[in-house]
Amino acid sequence: MASSGEDISNDDDDMHPIAAGMADGVHLLGFSDEILLHILSHVPSTDLILNVRRTCRKLAALCLDKSLIHTVLLQKDYQASEDKVRQLVKEIGREIQQLSMAGCYWLPGSTVEHVARCRSLVKVNLSGCHLTSLRLSKMLSALQHLRSLAIDVSPGFDASQLSSECKATLSRVRELKQTLFTPSYGVVPCCTSLEKLLLYFEILDRTREGAILSGQLMVGQSNVPHYQNLRVFYARLAPGYINQEVVRLYLAVLSDRTPQNLHAFLISVPGSFAESGATKNLLDSMARNVSLDALQLPKSWLNGSSLLQHIKFNNPFYFSFSRCTLSGGHLIQQVINGGKDLRSLASLNLSGCVHCLSPDSLLRKAEDDIDSSILETLVASCCNLRHLNLSAAHHHSSEGLGRHLCQLLARLCHLRSLSLPVCSVADSAPRADRAPAQPAMHAVPRGFGKKVRVGVQSCPSPFSGQAGPQPSSVFWSLLKNLPFLEHLELIGSNFSSAMPRNEPAIRNSLPPCSRAQSVGDSEVAAIGQLAFLRHLTLAQLPSVLTGSGLVSIGLQCQQLRSLSLANLGMMGKVVYMPALSDMLKHCKRLRDLRLEQPYFSANAQFFQALSQCPSLQRLCLVSRSGTLQPDAVLAFMARCLHVVMCHLFTGESLATCKNLQQSLLRSFQAERPALNVVIFPLLHEGLTDVIRDVPLVHLDEITLFKSRVAEEPPNLWW
Repeated sequence: MASSGEDISNDDDDMHPIAAGMADGVHLLGFSDEILLHILSHVPSTDLILNVRRTCRKLAALCLDKSLIHTVLLQKDYQASEDKVRQLVKEIGREIQQLSMAGCYWLPGSTVEHVARCRSLVKVNLSGCHLTSLRLSKMLSALQHLRSLAIDVSPGFDASQLSSECKATLSRVRELKQTLFTPSYGVVPCCTSLEKLLLYFEILDRTREGAILSGQLMVGQSNVPHYQNLRVFYARLAPGYINQEVVRLYLAVLSDRTPQNLHAFLISVPGSFAESGATKNLLDSMARNVSLDALQLPKSWLNGSSLLQHIKFNNPFYFSFSRCTLSGGHLIQQVINGGKDLRSLASLNLSGCVHCLSPDSLLRKAEDDIDSSILETLVASCCNLRHLNLSAAHHHSSEGLGRHLCQLLARLCHLRSLSLPVCSVADSAPRADRAPAQPAMHAVPRGFGKKVRVGVQSCPSPFSGQAGPQPSSVFWSLLKNLPFLEHLELIGSNFSSAMPRNEPAIRNSLPPCSRAQSVGDSEVAAIGQLAFLRHLTLAQLPSVLTGSGLVSIGLQCQQLRSLSLANLGMMGKVVYMPALSDMLKHCKRLRDLRLEQPYFSANAQFFQALSQCPSLQRLCLVSRSGTLQPDAVLAFMARCLHVVMCHLFTGESLATCKNLQQSLLRSFQAERPALNVVIFPLLHEGLTDVIRDVPLVHLDEITLFKSRVAEEPPNLWW
């Protein structure tokens, strides 16, 4: 109940908008407590406690219900200022049992330190927060009930500064997520009861001063991680040799004695990661002593080996063979075991496995047709898949009734996220004797079930003569059979972003697959069937002519939260700008927009259209030889009050970029504490140094392009 010093009105006419009532005379407070609690669960914690709670006595009581205050999530609450967080902790800190401040990069360490007042904490996520060793020690010393911890280990971290009380708390921690920005064991040696260990290696090869880093910096640190109770080991490495050098030090202890209860072993490494004697011992020990339900290994550890034949699996729920030269024959024989029931498998990542749907990788060219019987076996055995990634490969289907990749995938009715190469959704190989199919529109419900005749456009559009989705196309049929899909990626097999990680921008790109030439506006419009779609990525679709399909998506996919578009249509000219502008009018829930397109003109028309997205929070534009209008950017930021990330990488001069960045920060930083602005020439040699200062939450989620479907096991971290 509220304290006596709070201003609580007894008059229902003087309420916060959430309590002000509803249309037709139905008063919001007339709903049951159960319904009100569900509504209140969608209100940010800071607003709930500091505002809504003070509107009336009933809401004051409900806002302090255990279901609302035992778990407090501050990540992406970009309005959570220092004062708000401190006041929140002061008022309900003793009741909080789970707290996530992940990605709250704008909060200083002195504010994060107030977490120590939440003495009932069992789980806390401080990834992305600024903490020194001394502050971490002081905070953890007070959290005696803590069992789950996520932190960053930054340059300057010193484990010798951790107090005995802090180490006592760490000794009871069972789950640890540690993001490393410097070579270090972090707090791992202090966590003697670990059951789950997640390691994210984000160490750069060189310091800002240019000095080369080495894993030898860890010599002399405590190097006895306690893995005896470990059940989950996960490591994700950013590019760079130093990350590989450091992860080997973590793996060395595992190779000596493999935990008997280990059931998930996952290492995600970009590029090559050579096998060593220690890792071979580790894999041999795993094959003898453990049974896994989740597996991901570096491609060099799997390529050409018989390892999969010897590892035992028990009701597996996640496999990732990303970038491996795994043939379809090996996939069926060694993983699916000739059609073994794998109904437990929920997530499968075959991204970059160019031969995984062909019987033999030695005799096949990348552009050859797939063996549909392999995919058919996969679909039948893994019938409960919810997440599937087949991107970064040429999966071409041959002629044959019911044997197309899309027709087979349509049987996976539980899919919630799907990533496919663009060429895989083409109906068939183009033939000279085939007449072009006539475009037709499918029937789309309007209002309460009213339908539009086939052949008539289902939504108003300024574009005459545009092609609509074809009911006869395999892609249209696939999406019709997956109505609950929430995450869809269509990425060209040869696509690579102009802005890779820790490297200069890419100046040239590979041409798209010839089969992708038959995928255009009508296929894009078919995506409009997905009423529950929340995340959409479209990359390297050369046959997008007007972008008319984007309008269908904007009109019909009202749940869309994030949109990533890259290299649509002809590379030398942006042909879909009018359609994109029309689409954005309808994207009322869009929060993240990433746009990568050469020669893009970020002008007043574009930013005016973007201003009609009232929920927009993050914008990233990557455009080689692109231009922008500074006045239009400033006007857009003034209109869109929730935008906290603005990353613009174009062909503008360094002086223009710096002036605009300074103007934005000067104008909006004070009222938007989380504001992160990076405006920089895409091809400038200093881009890598600029990127290193971007908060990891933005860099990983939007600024850098990548396929995100089945990237990690589901529910890896709370």
